[in-house]
Amino acid sequence: MINECLMTEFRIEGDDCPLADATRATNAVVDGAPPLLRDDGNVLLRFSAAPNDDLSQFLDTDDRIRYLYQSANDGKYNYRCLSLHQCVVHELISAGFMVESLTYQDGSAILTGAVVGHEVLRSVMETAGETVGVKLERVYALRTEEDDSIAQQWDLTPAQEESLRQAVNMGYFTVPRKTTADEVASAMGISKSAFIERLHRAQHALFTQLFQSGADDDET
Repeated sequence: MINECLMTEFRIEGDDCPLADATRATNAVVDGAPPLLRDDGNVLLRFSAAPNDDLSQFLDTDDRIRYLYQSANDGKYNYRCLSLHQCVVHELISAGFMVESLTYQDGSAILTGAVVGHEVLRSVMETAGETVGVKLERVYALRTEEDDSIAQQWDLTPAQEESLRQAVNMGYFTVPRKTTADEVASAMGISKSAFIERLHRAQHALFTQLFQSGADDDET
C-alpha cells in the first residue's frame, strides 16, 4: 500500500473544449464534475453555473454538444450533456491524475485533484509538460485522517477552503480590512465574482453547520 497522496493543482490555458469556448464567449464561470469518458468515445459532462442564458444558448448551438439538459436549483443552472470532444483533462487522467474539482473561466480551467505517490506524479508531470497550455500551480501532501483539512471537517469544496484561507491570510476579514476582494481574487488567479461566490458559499456552509450545532446543543 502507498501511504503518500499528493494534492495537485493545474491551470489549463488555450484548451478548445466546449466548456472552455463557452466561458470564453459568455464570461460565465463553470464548475464541473470530473468528465467521464465513455467506451464510445463520447464524454459525459456534468457542470453548473450562475443563471446565464447566453451560456445555455452557446452550448445548445455547439455541434460538439449532444443531449444538453438544463435544470434550475438553488439559484444556479445544472447541466448534463454528452460531448464529442475530448479535452486536455483526459490526458492527465490517463496518466494517473484523479480529478476532484474543475472550474472554467475566460476559456481557462483550474483543475485540482490527487496523485498517489511520486511515480504517478512524475507520469502526470511528464504528460502535462507534453501538453500545450498546462501549467502546474501547486503540489502539497494530503493530510492524514488524524489531521483532517478544514474542507473535510466542514464539508467545503477545495476551492471554497482555498478562498477562505487566502482571505484570512491576506487580512480580508480584519477590521479595518487590509485587502480588497479584487486583490484576493487576483492572488488566486480568479475573477472577483468567482472569489465572492466561493466565499459566500463557504461562509453559508460554515455558519449553517455552526448554528445548527448550537441549536442542537440548546435542545439537549
